[in-house]
Amino acid sequence: MRLIVNGRVNDLHVPAHALLLDVLRDQLDLKGAKRSCDAQVCGACTVLVDGLAVSACTYLAVEADGRAVQTVEGLSEDGRLGRIQQAFIERGAVQCGFCTSGMLLTAKALLDEPTTPSREEVLHYLRGSLCRCTGYRKIVEAVLAAAHGATDDVARAPEADVRALRVVGQKVPRIDGEEKVTGRARYVTDLVAPGIAHAKVLRSPYPHARIGRVDATRARAHPGVLAVIAGSDITWCDPYFGPAFRDRPILGIDVARYEGDPVAAVVAVDEATAAEALELIDVDYAPLSAVITLDEALAPGAPLVHTGQPLAGHFADLSTLRPEAGTNVCHRFRYARGHADSALAEAHVVLEDTFDFPRVQHYAMEPHAALAAWDETGGLTVWASTQNPYSVRVELAKMFAAPLSRIRIVVPHLGGGFGSKTYAKLEPLAAVLARVAGRPVRLAASANEAFRTVRRCSSRVTLRVGFARDGTLTAVDCRADFDVGAYADIGPRVIQKATYTATGPYRVANIALDARAVYTNTTPGGAFRGFGVPQLAWALESLMDVAADRLGRDPVDLRRKNLFAHGEEFAPGDTPIDGKLEESLGRAVESIRWTAPLAAGRARGVAAMLKASIAPSVSEAIVRLHADGSVTVLASTVEMGQGARTMLAQIAAEVLAVPVARVTVATPDTAITPYDQTTSSSRSTTMTGRAVMEAAEDVRDQLLRVVAAHLDAPARDLALDDGAVVGRERRLPYPEVLALRFGMSGGELIGRGVVAPGRTSAPLGGSTPFWEMAVGAAEISLDEETGAVRVERYVSVADVGRAINPLILEGQDEGAVMQGLGHTLMEEMVYEDGHLLNGTLLIYRVPRADDVPVLDCRFVENADGCGPFGAKGAGEGSLVPVSPAVANALTRLTGVRFHTLPLTPERVWRALRRQR
Repeated sequence: MRLIVNGRVNDLHVPAHALLLDVLRDQLDLKGAKRSCDAQVCGACTVLVDGLAVSACTYLAVEADGRAVQTVEGLSEDGRLGRIQQAFIERGAVQCGFCTSGMLLTAKALLDEPTTPSREEVLHYLRGSLCRCTGYRKIVEAVLAAAHGATDDVARAPEADVRALRVVGQKVPRIDGEEKVTGRARYVTDLVAPGIAHAKVLRSPYPHARIGRVDATRARAHPGVLAVIAGSDITWCDPYFGPAFRDRPILGIDVARYEGDPVAAVVAVDEATAAEALELIDVDYAPLSAVITLDEALAPGAPLVHTGQPLAGHFADLSTLRPEAGTNVCHRFRYARGHADSALAEAHVVLEDTFDFPRVQHYAMEPHAALAAWDETGGLTVWASTQNPYSVRVELAKMFAAPLSRIRIVVPHLGGGFGSKTYAKLEPLAAVLARVAGRPVRLAASANEAFRTVRRCSSRVTLRVGFARDGTLTAVDCRADFDVGAYADIGPRVIQKATYTATGPYRVANIALDARAVYTNTTPGGAFRGFGVPQLAWALESLMDVAADRLGRDPVDLRRKNLFAHGEEFAPGDTPIDGKLEESLGRAVESIRWTAPLAAGRARGVAAMLKASIAPSVSEAIVRLHADGSVTVLASTVEMGQGARTMLAQIAAEVLAVPVARVTVATPDTAITPYDQTTSSSRSTTMTGRAVMEAAEDVRDQLLRVVAAHLDAPARDLALDDGAVVGRERRLPYPEVLALRFGMSGGELIGRGVVAPGRTSAPLGGSTPFWEMAVGAAEISLDEETGAVRVERYVSVADVGRAINPLILEGQDEGAVMQGLGHTLMEEMVYEDGHLLNGTLLIYRVPRADDVPVLDCRFVENADGCGPFGAKGAGEGSLVPVSPAVANALTRLTGVRFHTLPLTPERVWRALRRQR
């Protein structure tokens, strides 16, 4: 066939069944179009065929014979970015970048039409293109800007108050933006290696079954198959892994514990051959009774998901935990202060209620993937889509009894994470398959398989709260059960960290907290944006509104009365409150116009949150100043769309007084970049950013010492300015300073930064580095005939200390709100008889561009954080208040209190009918 791609003629031989996406990616090496849903739903694979947008993942290559195909690589004009590409960068419409190519091509098709599109037309056109990071608003703004020829440089407009700062606080364009809008950014599934083979996984069709004989004879004989293994074949290494408990086998050993549990794997010359071979594996299963719900798992005499005692994982703070013998409880957390029972007995108003939070899938646009290769010396390198390269390294070193120095984890671009890519997922199996096959092996999950890899822990939370007559919150008793699925993953830490802050942003003297992590025969639950706090806040913030009604108080006033003040103690030994919650609440209610008259059929609701970050925690960084005055930052925080690399570049540029364009931030590589505990818990800006700042200050001090000695002047009389050390009468550019230091034009100054607060007397063993806090306010409408809830306007206010990059931070905040709207209105993994009914994007609904409300994201900046320039973590907190804010508004509109998410049209419609 003849394929004309980006104006170039290609004569190709392709199988009749070949998809256009595979031909573009594998034969023409055009990696911009991405594979995500494989079902013509997400838009990541969009290309243009004769100017029309098509889904290349379902479009046969032969249909494009003789036709003109345009991919993202062909959008640039004469080596310059096209107007839509430039608009995406300037407007902050790029985050992880995995959806960007498809978004750009979809937008290009719209912009090529003869009329200028309206906002409504843009929203409609983008309905088939999903984004899990941005919240769509900036994408829509970028398309409209390109349509109207807007050229104002939004990305470089400074905030009103940046004091003496040059770079920090400004809307600097993403340093990886151009890679992502041109298709040059490479993700794990874009990488190739000599002799690379491909793997596929056979998964259990049963939620709970004993695994008998696994016969792979026919599969091994299939042409092109290189290896087939089952759990019983992995005898040469430790076959178990897991961060809290090492309860998860690489492949099922004796028992499959959920539908989708990996049972066997095939390595073949290509993915199609591997998939064919899976069909040739015969497995004898003996189904066992399964527990799918919390009620089933906690019932007396319930079937046990795990019958033995799992080994402890590699976290010191969880290493002594043990499951409750003879039950499905894998961890229990208790914490008490004061006298909750007596305080509740004496309270003027006591409220008790139970709230359920659903199982939710992260749906990062890039499914999990790993490429593993062993070298001739026994060293292992894994290119992984992970948020935790150093944790994965520890896990693999233990499994293979290898020194840490022999295990190398490299993280290229990451297509979203949201917690789904924390800790080991596919990496152990990829490493085993590479060893068995004797060549590099890539294991890439499909979007459907991601539903069977990890999810958010669902929960049932029962709260009793007591209030004094004047509205003072006097006591909280919390009983929470979290469904962690078939394997613990990081579930025990989720319930521990979240339940610790179950009282939210409110002072309360008497508390009793009791939470259980419960095994079920479902997809394992793990970390997800908010780390368990959304589940607790859904309950507490709902009851705050109930209490306001019972006390005859305005919900805002009741919250204001009980909010922590700046500097107040949260718990003995922990970090005092480092933000101004009342200011955040005030800005939110002002922006939503809380007291203003409402249109008919509308209502408003409000909610607040407080979240602790991970502690104790360690981050290290290295900053290198080169002989030409350019800078390299070495840090292992993972860029997954949140703008970490740009933020680190800004910090180094600010301290060393160089342009951001002169700073390069290396991608994480455990053989090169220094230790960082995790890219999660909103910690990158605060912890890794501080480490980079310290490393840059180390370089700055070295510069000043060299020049001070040369000029025989006090270092305090010197300063850095525009790539030079400046004294009263001399200006020495950095290359001259380095020449003075080394006596030649070579050499470099190297600075190191280490942030390691260590253990403290705080209840969880380490004081939180900072408190993440946010307030949300929603205005909604309701179609009573269908039960459909529409969020018309949403205000998010986050206390961030200092916005290092307001443009990127806005995008994070908007994305968090939209993700929160997902589990509030539509997202839920539904099981029936142990089988996941909607584990595909054809059925599992996530927010689209036309679901975006009028969105107003604001920040409280008082430079009161412990991070660089007074910054604090952000990006998770704004998700948390969404559900209770929307539900509180719905209750104010209908008089019905909702206890179960999501607020689907059917659920709301039925509740309204019951009320009538």
